[in-house]
Amino acid sequence: MGKKIYVGNLSYSTTEAGLGECFRAHGEVVSAKIIIDRDSGRSKGFGFVEMGTDDEAQSAIAALNGASLDGRQLRVNESIEKPRPARY
Repeated sequence: MGKKIYVGNLSYSTTEAGLGECFRAHGEVVSAKIIIDRDSGRSKGFGFVEMGTDDEAQSAIAALNGASLDGRQLRVNESIEKPRPARY
C-alpha cells in the first residue's frame, strides 16, 4: 500500500503530469491529483501524490519539502486522512 502525500503552495500553472514527474525521481508514483475549484475550474493550489511504498514517500517528502516547482516553494508532508462530511 502506498503513502499519500499532501503537496501545497502549487502554482496555478502546475499540471498533474508535471507534479507526478517531479515526484517520479523518488520512486513509483501511483497517482498525482491537483484539487480543482468546482466553481472557477482553477487549481486550489494544492494536491496529493500517492507513492508506491512508504519508504519512497518518506524519501520524496524529505527531498521535496521546500523545493521549487514552477516558481513556487513546495510544502510537502504526509497526508492526514480526515473523514469527509456527508453531502446532501
